[in-house]
Amino acid sequence: MTILVSAESAKRIVLGVTGGVAAYKVAELARLLTQNAIEVQTVMTEAACQFIAPATFQSLTGRPVYTNLWETNASYNMAHIHLSRDADMILVAPASADFIAKIANGLADDLLTALCLARDCQLLIAPAMNRQMWEHPATQRNVSRLRQDGVRILGPASGEQACGEVGMGRMLEVDELLQTVQSCLLSNRQLAGKNILVTAGPTYEAIDPVRGITNKSSGKMGYAVAQAAVEAGASVTLVSGPTCLAPPMVNKFLPVVSAADMLQAVQAEISHTDIFISVAAVADYRSVNASQQKIKKSDKQLTLELHPNPDILMWVASLPEPPFCVGFAAETDDLEQNAAIKRAQKKLPLLAANLAQETIGSDESELVLFDDNGEHVLPKAPKIEQARRLINHVQLLYYQEHQQHEKD
Repeated sequence: MTILVSAESAKRIVLGVTGGVAAYKVAELARLLTQNAIEVQTVMTEAACQFIAPATFQSLTGRPVYTNLWETNASYNMAHIHLSRDADMILVAPASADFIAKIANGLADDLLTALCLARDCQLLIAPAMNRQMWEHPATQRNVSRLRQDGVRILGPASGEQACGEVGMGRMLEVDELLQTVQSCLLSNRQLAGKNILVTAGPTYEAIDPVRGITNKSSGKMGYAVAQAAVEAGASVTLVSGPTCLAPPMVNKFLPVVSAADMLQAVQAEISHTDIFISVAAVADYRSVNASQQKIKKSDKQLTLELHPNPDILMWVASLPEPPFCVGFAAETDDLEQNAAIKRAQKKLPLLAANLAQETIGSDESELVLFDDNGEHVLPKAPKIEQARRLINHVQLLYYQEHQQHEKD
């Protein structure tokens, strides 16, 4: 997914490239970042130059490439200090096991490692290496230390590697890296330090091993809300029913199937949740006696006995000390009336509502937000834009509520 950044809000990143076959993919990343009005300053290690020439990055970014800590001309003067001072971010891709080991242990024997240690901006790294190198206890210790130090680790993914083996260690694809970089650059960070739990997608309630009760929810809105929460700086857990979507770069992704599964996942996470956003279209009923064998077709009428599923949002909102709760309502008629009733029944500070026939499966949606101050209409827009508007409203109400509690 590409998010365009206007020239007026152009951001600057330092793109660090270390030795690895995946370096050739990073040239495409540099091109896409530059096309999206992000200024890219490339810094390459000596090993990286063995895989791809610095001239490639210079041509794609329109900026000179830095490679040598000891270069003495004026443009290089104190490069390990100055390069990061105007940067909004340092992204290292691919990040080799050697590079990870160095910065995890505070070593700085080349320009890129010195730059990372002297930075005053966020650092993201995208590991790429042989699966056994990635799985080695030393590498895992180093990665764990970097996470503790606030470095964001992007990937790796599992797949076929240049050596011919298959497993974890493959660098994330360029589109995923682009999405993450843009999300971080766009982030207002107003929810930094907050834990947000989002539910998304449908649930599936088995009737027999091949049939079940579900709905048409695509999960697009829930995934967009999770993405917007990440952009706002929150630590995000996404609990998702079955969808065909690739999950956004959340901190924790929990796939579930049934409403009972979703409730169990929510119960396990809710104690350390600040904001709960219930976007999932949970099936209202489940089969009382799901068959363990396929029900054979016959000419006789089949009667299914259905039992109500637990109301996950109601359960969370009814806790003695609930998190800030946001509900969703997809209605087919009487939107305002039905949404108001649902909000009042569940005692929600905020409820977002839309017409099911207009939003299910679509990439766009109109939303109406209901809170104590009335209705707020969000005109039709792509769901990611609506999600960002929603998160902005959530954070406003969340902090207002906390200020009121402090006064009381």
